[in-house]
Amino acid sequence: MRHSKPTADEIQALIDGQMHLEGPLLPILHALQEAYDHVPEAALGMIAETLNLTKAEVHGVMSFYHDFRKAPAGRHMVKICRAEACQSMGANALSDAVLEKLGIGWGGTTSDGLVTVEAVYCLGLCACAPAAMVDDRLIARADAARLEKALEGAA
Repeated sequence: MRHSKPTADEIQALIDGQMHLEGPLLPILHALQEAYDHVPEAALGMIAETLNLTKAEVHGVMSFYHDFRKAPAGRHMVKICRAEACQSMGANALSDAVLEKLGIGWGGTTSDGLVTVEAVYCLGLCACAPAAMVDDRLIARADAARLEKALEGAA
């Protein structure tokens, strides 16, 4: 994953590298996301031109899939389940506390670039709700203190 601003030539090379595939739009978006931890805004027009689509069509596909980001994620990713089982066991209060403490909203990244918080809809821990994930670590019966401890351990 690169952290510098991509050049037009670098973006075009990633686009061209997927053109042998049938229906290359999603593979192009995935390649850009993997390379830059987001899909650069500058790439949307280039993708549209290469695939003979409108920029709105490319943006529509990108915005439909929630895993594509317009800006790089934080160093650590916190995902909090918002499905019914977790909501019934306090996920809303948990998410409110976490978002307030970090000073961000859903999908936001802290100003220091350390933490991004995203909503998910089922982590497969319904019997141990509320569920969350810090980076790749699942947390059952999550509360704000356990999430904070997991983030401290991930630093």
